[in-house]
Amino acid sequence: MISKTIDSLLKENSSAFPHKPFIIYPDRDLKYTYAEFDERVSCLALGLLQIGLKPGDHLGVFATNVPDWLTYFFATARIGVVLVTVNTNYRTHELEYLVRNADLNALCLINGVKDNDYVKTVYELIPELKTHERGNLVSKKFPKLRSVIYIGPEKHRGMYNTPELLLLGKQHNPATLNTISASLHCHDVINMQYTSGTTGFPKGVMLTHYNIVNNGRSIGECQKFTPDEKLCLPVPLFHCFGIVLGVMAILTHGATLVLLENFDPLMVLAAVQKEKCTALYGVPTMFIAELSHPMFDMFDLSSLRTGIMAGAPCPMETMQQVVAKMNMNEVTIAYGLTEASPVMTQTRTDDPLTARVSTVGKELPGIEVKIVNPETGKECQPEEQGEVCCRGYNVMKGYYHNETATREAIDRDGWLHSGDLGVKTAEGYFKITGRIKDMIIRGGENIYPREIEEFLYSMPEIKDIQVAGVPSPKYGEQVGAFIVLKDGSNVTEEDIIDYCRGKISRFKIPKYVFFIKGFPMTASGKIQKYKLREMSTQLLNEKGITVI
Repeated sequence: MISKTIDSLLKENSSAFPHKPFIIYPDRDLKYTYAEFDERVSCLALGLLQIGLKPGDHLGVFATNVPDWLTYFFATARIGVVLVTVNTNYRTHELEYLVRNADLNALCLINGVKDNDYVKTVYELIPELKTHERGNLVSKKFPKLRSVIYIGPEKHRGMYNTPELLLLGKQHNPATLNTISASLHCHDVINMQYTSGTTGFPKGVMLTHYNIVNNGRSIGECQKFTPDEKLCLPVPLFHCFGIVLGVMAILTHGATLVLLENFDPLMVLAAVQKEKCTALYGVPTMFIAELSHPMFDMFDLSSLRTGIMAGAPCPMETMQQVVAKMNMNEVTIAYGLTEASPVMTQTRTDDPLTARVSTVGKELPGIEVKIVNPETGKECQPEEQGEVCCRGYNVMKGYYHNETATREAIDRDGWLHSGDLGVKTAEGYFKITGRIKDMIIRGGENIYPREIEEFLYSMPEIKDIQVAGVPSPKYGEQVGAFIVLKDGSNVTEEDIIDYCRGKISRFKIPKYVFFIKGFPMTASGKIQKYKLREMSTQLLNEKGITVI
């Protein structure tokens, strides 16, 4: 195991490979060598200190994969500030919850994405920004929040911007950083990611340097990464997929990241060809979009060797096409959850193709994985279905300010319970077969039904509501809302969807709305969500819509 901080690894690489590219944005000809990036990180870290941030504080990043996303990530790691990732799909309702729940001291943001105006949203939530001195914000809603930072050169009232912080940093003695660096420990929490978990609203998963550095290293080893690797990373950095499977795997191997600000299949294909990438990551829907692009055959993908397909169940046909048409003969599948840093099992490059298309591989070194009977807690026999559990260095430190939920997720013996159902084959491979929890996984995005249910309960015409996954050939699952209306209400499907727009993330808005008289129940009165899923297929078929 590596007992080093993220910062110490960056410094080592800067010394060992000063002129080697660490980060490349091929669409804008932007490139940082390890040494150049290390210097930029120091300037930003000093700038953050000058505006009052200190070790242990929380800084949120609300941005797509813009070039300085990683500058903030490594700068906060250099001064012991916890970076909190913010889902780029968040709207007002969700952002308000996270800023308060995570006790953010600073929030960094970009303009926004498509019709989601981040700057406007922040001013709506924090009107005091326009009247308070920068760095001395006093917000009624968010008492811990002191600073808002715009990631870019534009100026916005009440906000710092990145060039200002870099300039501030250049004017101060970098020796300060050495003092702070010496006080940091690999078991300190350095990254907090919000996940829906299995109950209630999203919870902040506290991850340490030790958690994500070692997980990233093992993930890279499974793909036989070397310092010559070039990884094309089109997945969001706010997910573990981006920051751990991607950035940490590259950092621990002294290799190169080829980044895209947003996913676009054409840009991915162009980036792979231009930079001669050796590895490519994505969720199944990304690979499907690349393979089906009308210009696919125009690109030279012969440099590709390996990569990861994860985040959602991987269709066998897609996996076979990735191998045959994209030259990714050593592509792997990884499985895990944010609370596990996130990967617990992964296929290896030399596993038989049948194992790589039909399983999620074997446990990573230093991690124990077992299948247990959810009722008895006893370990299952090979091929016997049960809950997937893991124990090891990768298990999160806990949920932020939520000891009850932490105890529910991690048992007394240190086993993290995933809520997923699976089997272990006689050959030692794991397969995921279903879920105990109600989580919906839509194209790699985890959606917890209760969050949507509680939001829609605020609509006065709704008497009762249940949200469940509806099968989808493209995304794996879509969100379905099963609604019992109050007597006399004449709300339409469109009314429900309109009520959600602009208030919750687009991917959480129900794709299908069903008005029903009641819910299927167990004898003890528990709602059977799996029966709602079955019901949805029948109801859609009656409308002439085929979902499977």
